[in-house]
Amino acid sequence: MAQIPQKIPSILSEKQYQSCILCPRQCGADRTSSRTGYCRCTDRILAARAALHPWEEPCISGQNGSGAVFFSGCTLGCSFCQNYSVSRERFGREISVRRLADIFLRLQDEGAHNINLVTATQYLPSVVKALELVRDRLLIPVVFNCGGYERPEIVRALEGYVDIWLPDLKYYDPALAARCSQAGDYFTYASQAVAQMIAQTGAPVMDENGLLRSGVVVRHLVLPGARTDSIRLLHWMKENLPEGKWLLSLMSQYTPAGEAAAASSEAKAGSGRPCPDLSRRVTTFEYESVLNTAVDLGLTAGYMQQKSSAKEEYTPPFDLTGI
Repeated sequence: MAQIPQKIPSILSEKQYQSCILCPRQCGADRTSSRTGYCRCTDRILAARAALHPWEEPCISGQNGSGAVFFSGCTLGCSFCQNYSVSRERFGREISVRRLADIFLRLQDEGAHNINLVTATQYLPSVVKALELVRDRLLIPVVFNCGGYERPEIVRALEGYVDIWLPDLKYYDPALAARCSQAGDYFTYASQAVAQMIAQTGAPVMDENGLLRSGVVVRHLVLPGARTDSIRLLHWMKENLPEGKWLLSLMSQYTPAGEAAAASSEAKAGSGRPCPDLSRRVTTFEYESVLNTAVDLGLTAGYMQQKSSAKEEYTPPFDLTGI
């Protein structure tokens, strides 16, 4: 595990909850009161699941699984989120910082290859405090698994707390990001955040078993009707991210969920929902055209999925297991 700083950076202190600027929206909400911001989260941690998770990239899940803690709430508003009940509806149970620290140690004892913080940005002051509590006993890497919509300043402040970055890079087009995730400035922030993650970790480091010890895996989920945007994004990666310093995970697993799952019939009726194409799965042509572009650009270090990966079963049951 990375060397945790001796002092929590002020940008990650619990005072942030009183005027929150943890995510790019920087709404300044006093989350210690009844007034919350865009994420609608208070200063109390909510989590929906903490268990060994076998469905991340092979270098993350390995043989035993990743020790995934799924936090409730999200700073994005993706209409197609596979974890909709957790991210948008904020299903979960309240836990203390001490309880979170104990969960980290339990997952390590169960054989987790890493601690996987899934959508943790809105609770970072509490998360880093929990990591502080176990700094001398947590011997496995910490993964920050996020939607990519992060402030570069927050990424820098997490140096020493995070060993492996697992961000999405969802969109290039601001209009698409605004329609589907309520974040027209998504690429502006995500592109800077990913570059900062790579600068902090350097080239990926694997152990003798092929497990990632440090580094960055950039995920991109191909969306139905958006292959052109995916291709533009791949060209940006090739031209702007340092060669050999990161891994690409190109995913075909899109399954209609959340608001998008019910969009098909309404779109046909002319309801004007924001992303009607998201009511279907990605076609073989769409995914393979994006994949072929990645190969042509030489972006072959990393992972690809078979089309059969588009299954709901890859989303774990959010039943408060381990919470």
